[in-house]
Amino acid sequence: MIAQELLAIEPRLVRKLILSGTGPRGGKGIENVTKLSDRDLMRAIFTLRDIKTYLFFTRTDNGKQKAKEFLVRIKERKEARDKIISFKGYRRQLKAIHEWGMAEPADLSGITQPTLVVNGDNDRMVPTPNSDDLVQRIPNSKLIIYKDSGHGGIFQNHDEFVKSVLAFLDK
Repeated sequence: MIAQELLAIEPRLVRKLILSGTGPRGGKGIENVTKLSDRDLMRAIFTLRDIKTYLFFTRTDNGKQKAKEFLVRIKERKEARDKIISFKGYRRQLKAIHEWGMAEPADLSGITQPTLVVNGDNDRMVPTPNSDDLVQRIPNSKLIIYKDSGHGGIFQNHDEFVKSVLAFLDK
């Protein structure tokens, strides 16, 4: 979302663009992110699981396994780790995403950079059809949809994602 806004302001800053798990301003269902996130936060509290398990992954056997693997993988780095977002920051982020979803759609035809749009086929946070919408509205764009994946499709399919990104950037 930020990348799309940045390109509207200063398009020369970016040579190639990768958009993952996002949608266009005013995209369908994006305004529901707060409600969905609040529900998943309550579920995480009651099940004593990391909220990322619910927000980013499908609830299939494969999705649950990939969530476990991801949570182990993100703890591998011991130094220079990101700080945990404050609750206030988390709420501000959800408010900003909600407002993005409620806003008037932007004209994305001015994005002329090669663009790779990536998502899971079952993104509940920023519904997957928004990825299709981005590709329809951004010239020179390519779409990758990972099967049995949610908002964290790039985390779940990290090996394939890295290969795709390297090939995209190498062109």
